[in-house]
Amino acid sequence: MTARLRTPLTELVGIEHPIVQTGMGWVAGPGLVAATANAGGLGILASATMNLDELEVAIAKTKAKTDKPFGVNIRADLSDAPDRIEMMIREGVKVASFALAPKKELIARLKDNGVVVMPSIGAAKHAVKVASWGADAVIVQGGEGGGHTGSVATTLLLPSVLDAVDIPVVAGGGFFDGRGLAAALSYGAAGVAMGTRFLLTQDSSVPDSVKQEYLQRGLQDTVVSTKVDGMPHRVLKTELVEKLEHSGRTRGLVAALVNAAKFKSMTGMKWTTMAKEGLNTRKHKDLTWSQVVMGANTPMLLKAGLVEGNTQAGVLASGQVAGIIEDLPTCQELIDRIIEEAVERIDGLAKYRVADTESATA
Repeated sequence: MTARLRTPLTELVGIEHPIVQTGMGWVAGPGLVAATANAGGLGILASATMNLDELEVAIAKTKAKTDKPFGVNIRADLSDAPDRIEMMIREGVKVASFALAPKKELIARLKDNGVVVMPSIGAAKHAVKVASWGADAVIVQGGEGGGHTGSVATTLLLPSVLDAVDIPVVAGGGFFDGRGLAAALSYGAAGVAMGTRFLLTQDSSVPDSVKQEYLQRGLQDTVVSTKVDGMPHRVLKTELVEKLEHSGRTRGLVAALVNAAKFKSMTGMKWTTMAKEGLNTRKHKDLTWSQVVMGANTPMLLKAGLVEGNTQAGVLASGQVAGIIEDLPTCQELIDRIIEEAVERIDGLAKYRVADTESATA
């Protein structure tokens, strides 16, 4: 592998290639994160579905598999977010990624200890806010992305963010190959972030039967639903999702309460702790109480689909790119291929350049 692209992202984080594997719940575990890091990209460990002890074990497992930089994604509204940050500092984690804007004091604590702060944002105004607080870079996801997403396409959201801030911007939503990376760099982005593309690799722990479910889908086979957890959530159209889409509000709330009990049992959290985090989430995201309660659906429905392989009882978060992906490479094969294709595309643009002498005589 000789092709290389140097960008503000590679320089900031100390990675070989400007490619980020996002912190997908139940998917981005030590195996996938280490495989991404060893291939030269930035792997981000998902921790929202882990308690503090489980996160410590996951970080240790990742460090045992790679000596390259990697990140951890945490929810800024968790009551133990400060404890998670102290653990990341202690364990030498290179990047802190946030699903919600972290507080200024958390950013300062991380930066004072050499940790790169890279929140995910969905609007230019949010990028401006975290940049003013000291964030080192941002990941911006357009509406094509999987999981919780907005309604603005990457092709519009990305330039609006690039115009608003002067820190490195990583583009997410709709990326899966070298053409996309070349396009993002031409916009002015410092790299691309991909979730579904990394989910569909040999290094992903998602059951093979579920991966095949993704590969068989077309471009029209995802839907942005608010019935999963009360917020816009891009998922594959499955029988369960179709039922949820046509269900009433009461059924959704009842299911959420049942799933909240399951999540409490799985994590060992107290009801008071869950209620406190629900209050924090409501404050940060300006949600209704109905949406807060329905939020309990997310971890358990995703676990059923992505871990247990039960596509009839679970939800499969997915970007629209699932409809165009056709194979299951290793992370090494995927990243090598993307970089080689991106370099080829960038070099190929030179043929469109009109020489000064030619334009002068035209």
